[in-house]
Amino acid sequence: MSISANDTQPVNAQIAAGMPNEFLTFTLGAEEYGVDILKVQEIRGYDTVTRIPEAPDFIKGVINLRGTIVPVVDMRLKFKLGKADYNEFTVMIILNIARRVVGMVVDGVSDVMQLTSEQIRPAPEFGGAVNTKFITGIGALDQRMLILVDIERLMSGADMALMDAASQSLQ
Repeated sequence: MSISANDTQPVNAQIAAGMPNEFLTFTLGAEEYGVDILKVQEIRGYDTVTRIPEAPDFIKGVINLRGTIVPVVDMRLKFKLGKADYNEFTVMIILNIARRVVGMVVDGVSDVMQLTSEQIRPAPEFGGAVNTKFITGIGALDQRMLILVDIERLMSGADMALMDAASQSLQ
């Protein structure tokens, strides 16, 4: 399954303009998350990765995707949700963020959900105890709650530098 994206308008600008937004939904444990569909290049089954020595735990390693070395992030470890069990439902989402290709490993992909600005609530405030700067909001559709992730903000400059270093060590 492959999903392409050409439009690069940021999600927050779309929300502010009242435009419907499409999110690829994925699961980590019992929680459901959403990432802007425009950042998604493709969805693949989980492949083994080449582990990079001394890389942080959340960087699983790298894969060779049609000649491009792609760093792979395990989202369970990035979100400190514990170790993942890799099985037939484990999925790798290939993203285009900050002009880079990055893979993220998730427990599963649900579907593509369209939300209007009325269905998106602001991210909760937890003070300094919990870092929510990468959460753009909470999507509510019927009984479903979707944590909307700003993937570019989540993959901060420091993380990107680590991933670049991991990719460069194989080239």
